[in-house]
Amino acid sequence: MQFESTDLESDELFRVRVVAAKLDCSLATIYRAVESGALRAIRLGTGKGAVRIPGQAVQEYVAACQLAAATRTKQAHTNTPQDSVSAGGAA
Repeated sequence: MQFESTDLESDELFRVRVVAAKLDCSLATIYRAVESGALRAIRLGTGKGAVRIPGQAVQEYVAACQLAAATRTKQAHTNTPQDSVSAGGAA
């Protein structure tokens, strides 16, 4: 499933479950992203609170993931394999 930036309006708050469904990933993936700070979220209420994620934060997170993926792909294509010849002589 392709993520469309219009799927999650930037001025709305979304439940973790909705964001996970839109991104076709697990709840745990979204919670990890929130806990690591990669995905901005707010907590409503006292105690643990209910987690809500702004649509703009989702769009920023997806953009960051796309950039990271492009960077990894570019690095994979520029790295050359090491020679398999060892420095030592034959035994």
